[in-house]
Amino acid sequence: MSSGDARKTAEGLSYLSGFGNEHASEAVPGALPEGRNSPQRAPLGLYAEQLSGTAFTEPRARNRRSWLYRIRPSAAHPEFTRAGNGELRTGPFTETAADPNRLRWDPLPEPAGGTDFLAGLWTLGGNGDAAQRTGMAVHLYHANASMDRVFGDSDGELLIVPERGGLLLRTEFGLLHAEPGDVALIPRGVRFRVELLDATARGYVCENYGAPFHLPDLGPIGANGLANPRDFRAPVAAYEDVEGPVEVVNKFCGNLWSATYGHSPLDVVAWHGNHVPYVYDLRRFNVIGSISYDHPDPSIFTVLTSPSDTPGLAGVDFVVFAPRWLVGEDTFRPPYFHRNVMSEYMGLIEGAYDAKTAGKGGFVPGGGSLHNMMSAHGPDRETFDRASAAELRPQRVDDGLAFMFETRWPLTLTPHAAGADHLQQRYDDVWNGLERHFRPLH
Repeated sequence: MSSGDARKTAEGLSYLSGFGNEHASEAVPGALPEGRNSPQRAPLGLYAEQLSGTAFTEPRARNRRSWLYRIRPSAAHPEFTRAGNGELRTGPFTETAADPNRLRWDPLPEPAGGTDFLAGLWTLGGNGDAAQRTGMAVHLYHANASMDRVFGDSDGELLIVPERGGLLLRTEFGLLHAEPGDVALIPRGVRFRVELLDATARGYVCENYGAPFHLPDLGPIGANGLANPRDFRAPVAAYEDVEGPVEVVNKFCGNLWSATYGHSPLDVVAWHGNHVPYVYDLRRFNVIGSISYDHPDPSIFTVLTSPSDTPGLAGVDFVVFAPRWLVGEDTFRPPYFHRNVMSEYMGLIEGAYDAKTAGKGGFVPGGGSLHNMMSAHGPDRETFDRASAAELRPQRVDDGLAFMFETRWPLTLTPHAAGADHLQQRYDDVWNGLERHFRPLH
């Protein structure tokens, strides 16, 4: 399908609304069985199959599973064989030493011709161990070709953050449309194909090995705010009835494995459950902030969180710095200087970020910065000088859209990220010139 045809399809999609809902959808009337999940003979000659994203016995509030009614069961496939991993890597990350230095990268260079989403995945680093289902990885992608194969990740769920170029995601559950400013969530094990809506595409991916992302608790905020569940859009059922060779790639314990099916595995005619893909528009994030003084901790901007075994300590948080008003009185309004027990990878989708200078050699869309555990960071000198002298009128911040993957453990780089040509040199210089202003009273 051409990018023009794919865009027409993407812009005409309808969705189901709500995060974590027990959705149900059928592409053909009567395809969903009534009153049971696995009847003796499923309707329309389909096969009933359960896809479990959590253990059967996990608490109901955290349990993720869906029932799929498909043309052929997933079990009907030939043997998988090893395929090349390219620049895709998986935890545990042991090839380099964890680096305490502040690091920043320019955007990925343009890919070679014919690079699809899967071939264009480039791992920056990560932590934990995919085989132990703990930790996460930060990937970037650059692509200039649509996929004609199908991909599924057994190691974790994928949070895709487009920065340039729209995507049409054809999943087992149906179709999703993601543009820059959206994020798309592909659950563990769900198979999908990425079609480009523009000549090129570029963005970020958080691969979460741990507990599935869910909405953070609101505590004293109350019942509403941050990411509203109704704004998450799940696909309606849509299927491919395709006979003929289709390459299916499975990421399993860090390696890619390939098999050639005799049919498309995107053949689910109906489904119900809550282990489903989503797309979410970050501009709908309901920003909560101070209306008196001081800058709230950035945790108040959390969109999604993957909990760990310690309450309040996330395996990974996804945080967005969306358009908002700053009104704090007698307050240094950009993010404050700090050292953090958490590690922070930050990316920019568009515009500028209010604590970092943009432009050549700065923090630009498609680039990213890493401040590992206890690495001191904060506004650069230019931002500090400007904010310290600014007139404190109500200020609308609407010229940028930035995000952060924040994680409990340090991120260890891949060798190709540590030695990349687009790794900025002398990043520490942005804090040069933060002069001594201390003047004792006596």
